[in-house]
Amino acid sequence: MAKGHRSQIKRERNAVKDTRPTAKLSYARVSVQKACFVLDAIRGKDVTSALGIVIYNPRYASTLIEKLLKSAIANAENNNGMDPAKLYVEECFANKGPTMKRVKPRAQGRAYRIEKRMSHISIVLNEK
Repeated sequence: MAKGHRSQIKRERNAVKDTRPTAKLSYARVSVQKACFVLDAIRGKDVTSALGIVIYNPRYASTLIEKLLKSAIANAENNNGMDPAKLYVEECFANKGPTMKRVKPRAQGRAYRIEKRMSHISIVLNEK
């Protein structure tokens, strides 16, 4: 068990700030599984090759991730003063978002549920 009061423990934990440049896309209309196909391809790559992979990937999620990656690069350059040539994709992941439920009419008066899934996509960069 940790020592100290709960508020003191939280204060110490929140005092350590993550200074890595990030970009987040919330409520992206793509499922986590489909987004992860593209994210797995760019994880650990340097930024220029990751952009090349994303630009020529035919999946719909790659257009969203391309925009997000460019935003993360701009954040690194403007907010943290990092050199874009030295950046690489340290972390990239997609978390599950809310699901929209829709109904599709089927034969003999039945109705099937259609689930339109959303995801929250995050990209974290770092310098080599």
